[in-house]
Amino acid sequence: MMMTQMLRWFGPADPVTLRAIRQSGASEVVTALHEIPNGDVWPEHAIAARRTMVQEAGLDWTVVESLPVHEDIKRRGPGWDRLIHAYTDSLRHLAACGIRVVTYNFMPLLDWTRTDLAWPLPDGALALRFELEAVAAFDLHILQRPGAEGDYTPDIVEAAGRRFASLDTDARHRLERTIIAGLPGSEESFTASAFRKSIDTYAGIDADRLRANHIAFLDAVCPIADDVGLQLVVHPDDPPFPLFGLPRVVSTEADVAALFARVPNRSNGLCLCTGSFGVRADNDLPGMVERLGDRIGFLHLRSVQREPRGAFHEAAHLAGDAQMPAVVAAVQQLQNRTGRSIPMRPDHGHQMLDDLGKRTNPGYSLLGRMRGLAELRGLEAGLAHASGTTVL
Repeated sequence: MMMTQMLRWFGPADPVTLRAIRQSGASEVVTALHEIPNGDVWPEHAIAARRTMVQEAGLDWTVVESLPVHEDIKRRGPGWDRLIHAYTDSLRHLAACGIRVVTYNFMPLLDWTRTDLAWPLPDGALALRFELEAVAAFDLHILQRPGAEGDYTPDIVEAAGRRFASLDTDARHRLERTIIAGLPGSEESFTASAFRKSIDTYAGIDADRLRANHIAFLDAVCPIADDVGLQLVVHPDDPPFPLFGLPRVVSTEADVAALFARVPNRSNGLCLCTGSFGVRADNDLPGMVERLGDRIGFLHLRSVQREPRGAFHEAAHLAGDAQMPAVVAAVQQLQNRTGRSIPMRPDHGHQMLDDLGKRTNPGYSLLGRMRGLAELRGLEAGLAHASGTTVL
């Protein structure tokens, strides 16, 4: 049994067309109604129309990424009851239209964060990259967040000062926009001043409080997801450690196991992102597939290359630190044991070949992801052949 092969699609405005996605070999898209403001109900007619559009292109849509969780839910702020009601209404509408998996994250304010969206690789392709030193330069000298110096080691603080001093005005602006501008799938775009004010709204919310708010959210929405046959899958923190004084609570296997223990509903699941979890060397990715497999409803397969001093970059899908052959072998064992095909997409990809110079969503140009999908498909088929497993 093969994984269900998907590519992310950002809707009609995406420079990557449905036709191109179908030609890549994917059978489905992973998408969302990105035009609907965070906290509003997704109307059933809009979901149905989007799925019809996808199906008319010869593809399908059964996995949502993402149905965003409003900041007032994460903070347990005013409007919590109204926002939970809106979220559960959206879940009901999605289930009525044939959606089966809904991805979300519980990261305060920011989605995935990088410091360079076009880092040149030796072969001329461009990758996403994260440098803690650059984050510190922004945090200490552009954002000027009170108390920020205490969140970094003295050598990082010193290096961040040198880095900031070396940047001209354009480079400083570029760093600011790269870190805090809304990336694909994120909810808001901030100026440094607005971002600092938004951080202040999380004052007094530490990891324990955020974890309690996450559990309260799941306690409220999972019974509805159970009833309508949806699986909610949480995406891990990216990167999997606190940033800008904001807590992160889905960074390790222990975090996820504790979440499942507290909320045992069958709808409470995991989007296993090998890139996000893989930034931490203490996350055993193949072991996580084996131990958490019954809860895995969606796979993001990508690899990062860890670098010294808290840096990493997006590697080719079969390279880097992800141990991808071992991960896919564990996924095959899980599928054979449970008799289900797990939805998968090759997450992120290098900007390469004819996509260089084109307008693309960072990390989501076509050719790099198509290369990743082809490599993963070949790896899966080869492993199945070697084990004597029938490939369906």
